[in-house]
Parts: sequence; C-alpha cells; structure tokens
Amino acid sequence: MNARMYAVTPGVEALWCALLEQVTHEADVELSYLTYPAPAPLEKLWARNDVGAALMCGYPIALGLAAVTPLAAPIPRAPWTSGRALYRTDLIVRADSPYRTLEDTFGARAGWTVEHSHSGFNAFRHHLLAYRTPERPSLYASTVGNLVTARNVLDSVREGRIDVGPLDAYWHMLIARHAPELVAGVRVLTSTALAPTPAFVAASGTPAATIERLQGAFAAAASREWFAPLGEQLLLDGFAAVAVDTFAPLLEWDRAARQADYPQPA
Repeated sequence: MNARMYAVTPGVEALWCALLEQVTHEADVELSYLTYPAPAPLEKLWARNDVGAALMCGYPIALGLAAVTPLAAPIPRAPWTSGRALYRTDLIVRADSPYRTLEDTFGARAGWTVEHSHSGFNAFRHHLLAYRTPERPSLYASTVGNLVTARNVLDSVREGRIDVGPLDAYWHMLIARHAPELVAGVRVLTSTALAPTPAFVAASGTPAATIERLQGAFAAAASREWFAPLGEQLLLDGFAAVAVDTFAPLLEWDRAARQADYPQPA
C-alpha cells in the first residue's frame, strides 16, 4: 500500500495508512504500507508486481506506464467536484508578485513536474494551448522541468525560482489544511479543466477475487463508522469506481498538444 501522491506531510501519510488499513481489513486482504519518500521515482513503485493499493496518476494509467488494475479513485471534498472523483490543477504564483492573470506571466519563467504527470504537466500544457498563436508558439521565456513533486513546484514558486507553476488542486487543499504556513505566500491565478482523480491501483497480476474485494471495500468506505474522522482530515467524501478507460480523455489532451507541435509547456 502507498499513498505518497497525497501524503503531503508525515501526519497526513499516517492518516492514509490508517484508512488503507481499514479498507484492506474489510476486504480481508493482507497488505503492508510501504513508505516510499520523494525523490524516489513513482514509476518504479507502480511497476512492482506486489502493488496491492497504491495511488497512481491517471495519465500514466492511460499511457500504460505500468501494468495495473484501477481499484477506486478519491472524491475530494470540494464544491467544484460535485461529489465526483475529479480534480484540477491550480496555476500558482507568489502572493506578492505583480501577476493578476495567467497572461501576465507569459514571458516569465514556468515550471513543471514530470512528463508522465497529469496535474504537473499534461493539464498545464493543455491549458496553455488556448493561448498559443502562430506568431507566439512559446509563451514563456524559460521553463524549469523535472521538478518531480508538487512540493518542489510550491517551493520553487515561493522562493522565486519559477514565476508560475502547476499544483494539483487536491494536494493544494491538503497542504493548506495541514501545513498552511507553506501556502501563505502563494495565490492561485486560475485553474485548469476538471479531470479524473488519481486512483488506487493493484498490480495486474493480482488475483481477480482480491481485486473485487478491494474494489468493494473502497466503494463502501464512506458508509463505515471509521470513515468520518479520516474523511474530515483527508478532505475526502469517499471513493468512486474507475477503470482504465476512465482516464482515456487525458490521452486526448496529450494528442491535442502533440498535434499542435507543443510537446512541453513552454
């Protein structure tokens, strides 16, 4: 089990571990929580054949980056989800910067996480497509790539290494709840379109009966007595059933960018 993608602090990781222990106990599946801190590459974690319930971004699920079976996706407790397993990317700047619109940042320095990230790369690139013209194929004077994590994007904006960066909005909600001092110096210019939330996945070789029990336990979690205090702290309303096809729209965003000869946010 692993929830590094949304383990924004050690305390929050402990909450995810407690939630996963409840889910797997109900599913009668014995799994252990693996601590896998950054900057260890998540793609190596996802490729392990003993993955039983690990959070994985939907873009690499759609890309087939690892052979996995989706189990369930978190439903963030935010009005813009309308009770669905959706998230978006916040495009952030320093609070004291002069930027008031995203267009104001054009010509400055942008950053992104990794090329297989939806929130930190694919969503940002897709959002920028609408602003490109034949006369202005690149929007930024420079970009800083391979920042790897949302925390690195946040710190890079706060410390002035980049002027604008993409931040997973659910991750942003969690860090604002549990470490508000870290986001006090930033603000959101705009947010991207909604997309399917990252999902808990199991290795594709996991027995079908185990998959079915885990999926059922995730689906039922929000109705259990133990869920309410964890859901409150994790800003979580429950879990939604997902499949590989759930994330197919993310490939359309990738295809549109490549057809426009825009392989990276720039």
